Amino acid sequence: MFKNIIVRKPSKTICKGITSSPELGQPNYEIALKQHLAYINALKSCDVNVIELEALEEFPDSCFVEDIAVLTKECAIITNPGALSRNKEIEYIINVIEQFYPKNKIEYIKSPGTLDGGDVMMVGNHFYIGKSDRTNKEGINQFISILTKYNLFGSEVTLNEVLHLKTGINYIENNNILVSGEFIDKNEFKNFNKIIVQDNESYAANCIWINGTVIIPFGYPQVQKKIQNLGYKTITVDTSEFKKIDGGLSCLSLRF
Repeated sequence: MFKNIIVRKPSKTICKGITSSPELGQPNYEIALKQHLAYINALKSCDVNVIELEALEEFPDSCFVEDIAVLTKECAIITNPGALSRNKEIEYIINVIEQFYPKNKIEYIKSPGTLDGGDVMMVGNHFYIGKSDRTNKEGINQFISILTKYNLFGSEVTLNEVLHLKTGINYIENNNILVSGEFIDKNEFKNFNKIIVQDNESYAANCIWINGTVIIPFGYPQVQKKIQNLGYKTITVDTSEFKKIDGGLSCLSLRF
């Protein structure tokens, strides 16, 4: 069960965020703010304490707080984001993390290692880490070494088609896992109950489980029906403005 969730308000510079889909156009700041507020309200309805951080205007992608830390039940790991323009975002999260974790349980990924939180998927005590353009082998090795100190475990997953691991695969508890594209037939996930996400709804592979409820991006009815058929309560949230800069539901929060 999650008790706390950290979010950061989108900045007015959001239109300058990194994107691999320029054909979608630039995000509209005012609409993004409304969507972010709806996201916060959805989180709050799941019986969690939401910590809302102010916008960082110098960092267009800073609303995607998931990438700058991984918060486990034993320790906090401050990442070293692979995109140079995002690297200094970590300086603005440490004091927040220190409110919840003692300093001796806050760990750091150090250069030349890079790691984005979007490449980390937690399944109980095991963490799957995607090797991507943002997360390198050294970062993965450091991350697994840190986990080992706390009797946690990790393993590397290769990916070739998506930005982050959780762009295409997400665990929603009870051995249920959303899989799309290159992850459908990956051997690492053969023992899970797979919810296959078709290509036309691939964006909805990025859902989040919060205390028994699954939050789903708005506009993907096939995925929503499959999740509901498993007995989950669902909430839909429109994240179309964040999709324009490669962001999904999980990217917008740190859940612990």
